[in-house]
Amino acid sequence: MDINNKNIEEIDFQTGHVLLVDKPLTWTSFDVVNKIRYHIKQRLGVKKIKVGHAGTLDPLATGLLIICTGAYTKRIDEFQNQTKEYTGVISLGGTTASYDLESEVDTFYPTEHITAELIEKARVSFLGDIEQYPPIFSAIKMDGKPIYLAARAGKEVEVKSRPVTIHEFEITKSDLPEIHFRIVCSKGTYIRSIANDFGVAVESGGHLSKLRRTKSGEFDVDHAWSVEELVSSLNGEALNEVNPS
Repeated sequence: MDINNKNIEEIDFQTGHVLLVDKPLTWTSFDVVNKIRYHIKQRLGVKKIKVGHAGTLDPLATGLLIICTGAYTKRIDEFQNQTKEYTGVISLGGTTASYDLESEVDTFYPTEHITAELIEKARVSFLGDIEQYPPIFSAIKMDGKPIYLAARAGKEVEVKSRPVTIHEFEITKSDLPEIHFRIVCSKGTYIRSIANDFGVAVESGGHLSKLRRTKSGEFDVDHAWSVEELVSSLNGEALNEVNPS
């Protein structure tokens, strides 16, 4: 199987294939899957075909989404377990209930005391094996339902800490109150929680204001289709001559 195969004519969706897609801002991961599934069914003239994604991205995140079709949906767990790379921005000086911009800033904190030394000390403290608390606005299940449903309904939600591994944590730019970063981490890491906890570590508050998944295992967003390019190619339209890479 050629993961980087951009020739739609050569892809056997039923037998199984992996499509790399650059998820647009505000789309859910399921929005992308549903869109692609619909157009694959239209192309093949079938009523059903298995299509799934390997690793959810929040609506306010962009970047690499691994889409599996046909028999390759059986490999979703394998792909989900891979190490991930993200880039993004932590905005210091305020916290939100969702740890990102899905909800408004609810508490403001000072940032005048934050120095380069304090930022570096905080960065180092996240490296290696750590325990983190997932956001209450997340897809973790409680009583069989995602806890974000209860959180949005104003119900009290209790989450337990979980172990994750931060392999690399680089501050690529410090322009207070914004901290630009690159993180390489294990499956199950919530970058929103990193942003919230980073705010605490620098004796302020913080939330995630931008996030992009750039890599997952051997897969790179530089080799991904945009949704528009992929749909156009599936429909045999003009953009099928465009090479997303």
